[in-house]
Amino acid sequence: MSELFNDLVTGLNEAVQFERGQERARSRTFIIEPVKRYNKSEIKAIRTHAGMTQAVFANYMGVSPKTVEAWEKGTNHPTGSACRLLDILSSDYIKDVPFIRSESAVI
Repeated sequence: MSELFNDLVTGLNEAVQFERGQERARSRTFIIEPVKRYNKSEIKAIRTHAGMTQAVFANYMGVSPKTVEAWEKGTNHPTGSACRLLDILSSDYIKDVPFIRSESAVI
């Protein structure tokens, strides 16, 4: 059977045991950190540390190159999900992001 099926069966068995008073219920709480705000110098530092041009960085962020330019000038500021992507890019988790891959080439 699949791992998902096994997880579902286990969960259902636990729910039945809880309902019968045979087992205590378990819960998991996720604590979400507040969205970090990035200033222009932090954005540029993250981009350059990742080795990306403004165009590549814009593609990664899902915005236009003009938007990246405005962020780095301090005219506009990233918000919400853009800040979360910056969190990922500035951390070691970038290697685990499924839509980013690195290709090496000898030139």
